[in-house]
Amino acid sequence: MASVAMLERLSKYEDPKDGLLKELGDIDVDAFGNRVLVAIYVGPEKDKKSGLFRTPGALKEDIYQGTVGLVVKKGPTAFIDDDRNAFKGVVADLGDWVVFRPGDGKRIQFNGVDCRWLEDLDIDGRISDPEIITYRTS
Repeated sequence: MASVAMLERLSKYEDPKDGLLKELGDIDVDAFGNRVLVAIYVGPEKDKKSGLFRTPGALKEDIYQGTVGLVVKKGPTAFIDDDRNAFKGVVADLGDWVVFRPGDGKRIQFNGVDCRWLEDLDIDGRISDPEIITYRTS
């Protein structure tokens, strides 16, 4: 799991996409088949609605219960129609925010940033802003 320092850094970026990409850096990894690597979104340290600061424990919950991530790698057959699946042109591209179940995929870290390897079918949808999804209790 990401260190508290990493979570706090990620929570302070004005633009969470830029923050994740900066902290990840250039990762030398290829996604195989229909696999998609998503960097897990960490919400802001200061809750935008309540104005309250979130504790390090609440930031950690974003990693365990997070349902939003940024697509950072995509396998060559991800979101390609085949005899079992028909995506009909609906895809998640690099840099897109996506929604998934917290228990899906394999958790892994790159440069201290928590990520998940997902299959394309594990991705439930694409969203424009990670803050529209609310799942936190803080």
